[in-house]
Amino acid sequence: MINFVPIFILIMSLTFGTLNAHAHELWLDSKEFQPPGGENVKIELRNGENFKGINLIYFNKWVKQFFWVQNGKRYNVKSRTGDLPAMSTSIESEGLVSVVYESMPDSLTYNEWEKFTNFIKHKDFPDAEKSHMARKLAKTGFKEIYHRYSKALIGLGHSKGRDGNFGLETEFVAQTNPYVDSANSDFKAQLLYQQLPRKNAQVEVFERDPEGLVRIFMLRTNEDGRVSVPIKPGFDYLLDAVVLREVTPDTKDGAVWESLWAALTFSVPSR
Repeated sequence: MINFVPIFILIMSLTFGTLNAHAHELWLDSKEFQPPGGENVKIELRNGENFKGINLIYFNKWVKQFFWVQNGKRYNVKSRTGDLPAMSTSIESEGLVSVVYESMPDSLTYNEWEKFTNFIKHKDFPDAEKSHMARKLAKTGFKEIYHRYSKALIGLGHSKGRDGNFGLETEFVAQTNPYVDSANSDFKAQLLYQQLPRKNAQVEVFERDPEGLVRIFMLRTNEDGRVSVPIKPGFDYLLDAVVLREVTPDTKDGAVWESLWAALTFSVPSR
């Protein structure tokens, strides 16, 4: 007998991933950010909003690079199309693991001006509408290309170690190890764009409690691109920041805007 459940998951994952991926955040999630020794590290690729979303399959054509780093050594994720979760890997050594996912570029077309203005308002781009008009672009039928740069911090055993700068176009680099420095009341990270600190940028924070309830609040980076996030024991966190830049249609496959989405997820151990 044919098992229709995996087929249904595949169809829904592909459909959601292609039609709605831009509208919401994409992040790396886990049911266990500090998994017990001897168990595989399982990372879910999720797309949704309010720190809730569909668990996407691994699909090779979506992925530009997918790897994990521990103790300064990099390892490519060895997943196959259709794998769910997107990563399930045995990691024997103790220490902090940084998991990094970069998507292939994808695009969408705005057929309603309000959708674009809602997006730029939510993500804090107050000059984008004026720029759009100054460039004499149409209010409908214009194209945006987007990229995802998502990271997750996983603690194994003693969980010691530090996150790194992995050379992404934009990324959060954790300055705090939440599994070792959890006595601190704040989690610190630096937001980079083209290897430089991104100052005065909006950071959207999603805070998920042990029951799955989510609180959302906004912060801004300082002059050094750093942000300090108040944290609570037993809670999970997703940081999200977006770059929006102008492009010309002849250089970006007909797109007039390009967005770059940085995400970082981690958990804070219960005391």
